[in-house]
Amino acid sequence: MKINNVEIGLDHDPVIIAEMSGNHNQSLERALQIVDAAAESGAQILKLQTYTADTITLNVERDEFVISDEKSLWSGRSLYSLYQEAHTPWEWQKEIIQHAVEKGVECFSSVFDESSVEFLESVNIAAYKLASQEIVHLPLIREVALTGKPMVMSTGMASLAEIDEAVNTVRKVGNSEIALLKCTSSYPATAENSNVLTIPYLRELFGCEVGLSDHTLGIGAALAAVSHGATLIEKHLTLSRSDGGVDSAFSMEPDEIKALVVEAQRAKQALGRVFIGPTESEVSSLSGRRSIYIAEDVEAGEVLTKENLRVIRPNLGLAPKYYPQLLGRKASRGVEKGTPLSWELIN
Repeated sequence: MKINNVEIGLDHDPVIIAEMSGNHNQSLERALQIVDAAAESGAQILKLQTYTADTITLNVERDEFVISDEKSLWSGRSLYSLYQEAHTPWEWQKEIIQHAVEKGVECFSSVFDESSVEFLESVNIAAYKLASQEIVHLPLIREVALTGKPMVMSTGMASLAEIDEAVNTVRKVGNSEIALLKCTSSYPATAENSNVLTIPYLRELFGCEVGLSDHTLGIGAALAAVSHGATLIEKHLTLSRSDGGVDSAFSMEPDEIKALVVEAQRAKQALGRVFIGPTESEVSSLSGRRSIYIAEDVEAGEVLTKENLRVIRPNLGLAPKYYPQLLGRKASRGVEKGTPLSWELIN
């Protein structure tokens, strides 16, 4: 899979996606600073969200339009007011995308209705993201698939049947550029609910690239995902959590994204292949193994004992496994202290 110049696959380094989300705090200047931070941290892709409060919900204050979960970061807020605060103004997005490209970072966006698809086509967006909540919105998925552009779909909360319906909807219109993200749709998420073992299962089942949309704190879950074949890692990015904002509590700071980029590459490299025996870089370390040496000068015919025969480093003598059977044997000739023991020196 490829998003413009960004190669995605098991033969490449994990792709790190920095999600701006609402961390711009309604400041275009801050949004552009987040782009700069993403580029400087080494993230390959910046992700936006393209919606307005009116394209995603209704301005209604009834109970079902108010977040009632007491554990939620946004408990008590109406959906409409939350999305008003969190949305990225559409008039900013072309400038943000252009700035990202100038900084060497690809850019794509989450869509939530047909009007956002139409808008993003007008600015020639490179790819599309479908949030976990939208995976059951098959008409929207079909609309996006018809653009022919790569699609990344999060699978939080989704049943296997729902994921299958979404993937088939894309493929039925001839679009095969699909990646799925294992996602836990809680904010912040916990490591124990990440279940990254699902990643190779989804890859095998759907035959596409699979990654992790990670809302946990830190980089542990992301690195675990890489170790199980994740080729994309999506993390929210803010300039500083102390600045506040609707998503700041579960967002990464630039230095943390930078660490993730480096450590994800290391994790990928560390997977290697099934290999037993000394690697090329270990050959010189073989000299650090122990072997059997003459520890005191011995005369011809002298009995070998614990005092004059020891297992030490380096490894030029006989292997330590022979030590018990050599005790009590006799030297075939006089041998100086520090001589590696060989069978020729033993009667």
